[in-house]
Amino acid sequence: MSFTNLGLSEPLLKAIKEQGYTVPTPIQQQAIPVVIQKKDILAAAQTGTGKTAGFTLPLLERLYQNKPNMNKYQIRALVLTPTRELAAQVAQSIKVYGKYTPYTSAVVFGGVGISPQLAAIRKGVDIVIATPGRLLDIVGQKGIDFSKLECLILDEADRMLDMGFINDIKKLMKLMPQKRQTLLFSATFSPEIKALASGLLNDPVLVEVARENTTADQISQVVHFVDKMRKKELLSQLIKTKNWKQVLVFTRTKHGANRLTSQLEDSGILAAAIHGNKSQGARTKALADFKDKKIRVLVATDIAARGIDIDQLPHVVNYELPNVPEDYVHRIGRTGRAGKEGEAVSLVCIDEHKLLADIEKFIKSSIKKVEIPAFVPDPNIKAEPIQNGRGGGRSGNQRGSARNTGNSTGASSQRSRSSRSPSATNNTGIRQKQR
Repeated sequence: MSFTNLGLSEPLLKAIKEQGYTVPTPIQQQAIPVVIQKKDILAAAQTGTGKTAGFTLPLLERLYQNKPNMNKYQIRALVLTPTRELAAQVAQSIKVYGKYTPYTSAVVFGGVGISPQLAAIRKGVDIVIATPGRLLDIVGQKGIDFSKLECLILDEADRMLDMGFINDIKKLMKLMPQKRQTLLFSATFSPEIKALASGLLNDPVLVEVARENTTADQISQVVHFVDKMRKKELLSQLIKTKNWKQVLVFTRTKHGANRLTSQLEDSGILAAAIHGNKSQGARTKALADFKDKKIRVLVATDIAARGIDIDQLPHVVNYELPNVPEDYVHRIGRTGRAGKEGEAVSLVCIDEHKLLADIEKFIKSSIKKVEIPAFVPDPNIKAEPIQNGRGGGRSGNQRGSARNTGNSTGASSQRSRSSRSPSATNNTGIRQKQR
């Protein structure tokens, strides 16, 4: 099947062709016709399957088919995302694929001044891409009119629930017309997502392109057991001996990301950290340098990495395993995108054996274990409790309470920290023709 069979108009097909894409991914094949038919949709798609283009293309088609809204102050479509990184990615997708259409868009998120964002919306735009917290700030200043809203899209809804945005979303819903098309995209169909969908969607079409809680087949996964105090040494050796040129490394905490970045640089490896405590300018520069291969390693926390799209990123390393199994899937999904092969390496110490078991149970698969003789763990070291990291596991305040904590994963802190610069990359995951 080609894009010409999906009901897209010539201006969109021309933009797709210019990007060198010919074959739609499974999520695009299933979602695009449904959205064009103005039906609500509940879609589960793994990271890297092309879901961003799966809703931006038919959204633009919908607007193209309908008569324009003559009141420039009333937006026609709204995309809500959990982080600034993802908001900017969506905005870039709309810009690229809407190149030959007359529609305008604005992206709004925290971490930067609100005045230019208010000015952009008041000037008149068709589409707004936003994080919930900053959008509520704009609503509070009477800076947006939802009365003519035709389409609402909730992207990565599972992460928005995890980050405590549910109350913000409900407040925004009360301001929107009941008669609208709503699209909900999530990595998994968790019970919480199904409950959210039941209250928002009207007779939705169910789209699921991969088995729930699985990892992409094109990602090679391996575990190296190593003592905690020797992880930095092993990571440096892997990067140097394997000559890795571009590596995204995950830590559980912001402090850990900063510390590892300094240690890598001390060993002669150019690296930068990206997390919620970094300024927007610092995050933008670190990401740009990484994409341009000016640095070899980008060290990130889970929240900061959400929405990062690096074209053909070859390596992801779990320097520390996440406390929440779903985050493992999201992390390694940064590589192996749109049919490309990728490698995910996890450095696991004795403290993390339970986390590894939880992850393997979640993905319904055993991850290959490879022993590195020089780094065989000391059998006399005893496991210690893991105190830091997102959620502290399934117990505690993982869902719905993040806004009341001082943790940067909370939605309140997202208002000032949670987005990526508009210089985001355009890797929407459409499968390219094999040459």
